[in-house]
Amino acid sequence: MTPVPNDIAALVARAAEPDFAAWRHAVVRLNGCTNPIHLSGAAALLDLATGEQLHAYGGRLLVHCGNRRAAVCPTCARTYRADTYQLIRAGLVGGKSAPASVGGHPRVFVTLTAPGFGAVHGRRERDGRVRVCRPRRTGDRCPHGVLRGCSERHAAGDLRLGEPLCPRCYDYAGAVIWQASAGRMWHRFVLELRRELARRAGVPRTALAESVRLSYAKVAEYQRRGLVHFHAVIRLDGPDGPGAAPPGWASVGLLGEAVREAVGRVRLVAPGRSVIGTRVLRFGSQIDVRPIAEFGEGEVTSAAVAGYIAKYATKGAEAAGAVDGRIRHGRDLVLLPVRSHVLRMAATCWWLGGLPDFEPLGLRRWAHMLGYGGHFSTKSRLYSTTLTALREARTEHRAAQQRASLGLADRPALVVGHWRYAGRGYSPEAALLAASVRPGGGLHGA
Repeated sequence: MTPVPNDIAALVARAAEPDFAAWRHAVVRLNGCTNPIHLSGAAALLDLATGEQLHAYGGRLLVHCGNRRAAVCPTCARTYRADTYQLIRAGLVGGKSAPASVGGHPRVFVTLTAPGFGAVHGRRERDGRVRVCRPRRTGDRCPHGVLRGCSERHAAGDLRLGEPLCPRCYDYAGAVIWQASAGRMWHRFVLELRRELARRAGVPRTALAESVRLSYAKVAEYQRRGLVHFHAVIRLDGPDGPGAAPPGWASVGLLGEAVREAVGRVRLVAPGRSVIGTRVLRFGSQIDVRPIAEFGEGEVTSAAVAGYIAKYATKGAEAAGAVDGRIRHGRDLVLLPVRSHVLRMAATCWWLGGLPDFEPLGLRRWAHMLGYGGHFSTKSRLYSTTLTALREARTEHRAAQQRASLGLADRPALVVGHWRYAGRGYSPEAALLAASVRPGGGLHGA
């Protein structure tokens, strides 16, 4: 950021005040959080045995905003990404309440994509060379007179990437309805996978849980064309969860084959037949299923998978060029600072969302997300630890550090307090200080 002279003057004036050191510490400890929350209240540290007050503090407290999205708060997103990495890796090699034996269970890394709704510009590489975007016969045109092919080799930053070759041919209604149904598609996939595992094991589906348990963790990633696809770790455990060995028939090969078979069976009938005709929703044909190994050149390792999923857990629709805030009125579409393809998807969400047939999909509510209203990262109950548990462990660690700094490390204590919301954000001088300590930030032009 480039500091404003008035902000610099305000910071200099603040530095002359008696409480500057405490104020500076309150801001710096957030490590550059972009939109902190203000709490007002008081708390006391009490001896568990005697009830004696050991320490008290109160007034105004700044805490992290906790936003997971890197585009909104890089500082909090970095913490969320680290937590997600630990959560995913624990389910692959053990730790954080998961036994190390999970490292020997069958597990695969799966990518499920959206189907095509029309030809878009893309960047393809093979053997380190960029390929032609969409090779087609010369002069072959769509009904609207637009060439069906593209002979260019797009650069990585080409603004046309993800844009339809012909917007009038592109099925925007189908795209946003698929997007709004993606969460249900995943749920149906998990059901079909359990059915397929039962079939291959030769047991009734209702009896599958008596021999094997399916665990997973997934994340949604926006593609440049504005549609999500899912990356997931899928693991087979024994009937009692991660601590139990799966049966002998459960192998990596069988799991991979079952995943491919189950994906092909997923079908959902889209609503709104009277408006857009009959639509059957399915996943795309590009399905990637890879065994997860611990070592080996060219193999998909636990660390690589955990890092990959954690990276996308902090991204949102901005990766496709969408906006951060919710669209409140149809007239707001005119002012959206987005490329034409994204605008058409958002506008289609708004149009269909106003029709009774599509009301259950919540398309208007999620128009800024191009129709997708599902969670960006989810896991099955017994995959590994939880983000809540990781946050609680970090809180307890910081509390122990505070007690140690007060010389109270050996005394069992309890924190009792009351805090209420009192606003959020920075004053201009605090924003200047926060920018100076934000990793990757700093001041320019000072």
